Order: sequence, then structure tokens, then C-alpha cells
Amino acid sequence: MPPRAARAAPVKEPRKVPAHERVHAKLRGMILFGELQPGQAVTLHGVAERLGAGLTPVRESIRQLTAEGALVLRDNRRVCVPRLSCDQVDQLALTRLAVEPAMAARAVGRMSDDDIATLEDLDARLDAAIAADDVQSYLWANCRFHFTFYEASQADFLLAITRVAWLRFGPSLRMVFARLDTSNVPDQHGRAIAALRAGDREGVAAALESDIREGLGQLRTALRDAAD
Repeated sequence: MPPRAARAAPVKEPRKVPAHERVHAKLRGMILFGELQPGQAVTLHGVAERLGAGLTPVRESIRQLTAEGALVLRDNRRVCVPRLSCDQVDQLALTRLAVEPAMAARAVGRMSDDDIATLEDLDARLDAAIAADDVQSYLWANCRFHFTFYEASQADFLLAITRVAWLRFGPSLRMVFARLDTSNVPDQHGRAIAALRAGDREGVAAALESDIREGLGQLRTALRDAAD
């Protein structure tokens, strides 16, 4: 009697992403990467039409993002992308400067050559976005550059705090983009990559700290000028 053929291992079906998760990720990206500007109203029907989604997942996503502070509910019951005050920028600075350089330092020794290549590619994309005056591509590449470090840090608690902080100030970075002049600004991203290659934790942390300080300083200036 011939031997029985070995039974094939069952193929694991990929997880189907629920509609509310897809909608939440898309709306979150619209806020974080500048498609929705500070002060812009966000309506249930407007988002549903823009994303081609049902009202129920859009309503749940707006509720979640409002709870996270990425959207705000005004007195007239309108939901908007928040405008930051200088005091709120100062609070975000305390959070970001306390957490993000430390996370980047933790990532040293945990990142591969492929990760470094990704950082170099993202840095090149940033330069291209500035040259093309492409604010959304700039915001996306800048966010991915930073989070390539942070996600490699294996610090889930700190990563969660950082994601919330970026959602709060991300839309306001449009104001910084309009002021970018790279001709006289030190290349902090390049410094961070060089320090990473050298295994220099302190150098990586210092480069990210300087980058954060420069960006927040430009944002404070933009907010003051807008108030005048």
C-alpha cells in the first residue's frame, strides 16, 4: 500500500482590516500629513465622501481622534483641526525633548543596514519635497524619518506618547514648511545618520534634539507672526 501523501499545512489567510480601522488610518494620515489644515472644519459627510466610506466608521474615527486631541469640538458643536497656541507648543516641546532623543538613542544598536538605507532615502525625499514645494510629501517623509528611529527603540510606552504628540502638532508644521531655508541650517538628519553608523548614541540624541528645537522654534515664530 503506497504511503499517504503528507497533508499540506493550512494556508493562513491574511487578516482583513475592518472598515473602521482603514478609515481611522486614512483620516489620521490626513491630519498628520497636512491634508487638513489647522482651523479647518471636519464634517461627517465631508470625510465620508472624501474617503468613500460609510458614516458609521467615519463617526467612530472622528470620535477617537477627538479623544486623542487631534481634532477638537468647538462650542458650536463643529469639529475642527486645532490651532496651536504658543503655550501648547511649549508643552509639546517639554514632551518631545524629554522623550524623542532618548528613544532615538535606544534605537542605536537595534537598527540594521536596511534601516539606515531607509533613513538616507527619506532624507533625500525631504530635500526633493522642499525643492518641489510639496508640503504633504515633506510632512510624510519627515514623520517617517523620525519614527524609523522611534519604532526601532522597542519602547512601546514612549512610542504611544510620541504618536499623540505628533498628532497634536503635525498639522501646524505646514507653517514651518513655508519658512524653510536649508541654505544656512545644519543638516541634523545627516548628523543623526552619521552618528548612527558610528554607533554613537549621544550623537544621535543630540542631532534629534537639535532638529526638534529648530522645528519648534520656527513654529513659535510662525505663530507669533500670524498673531500680529
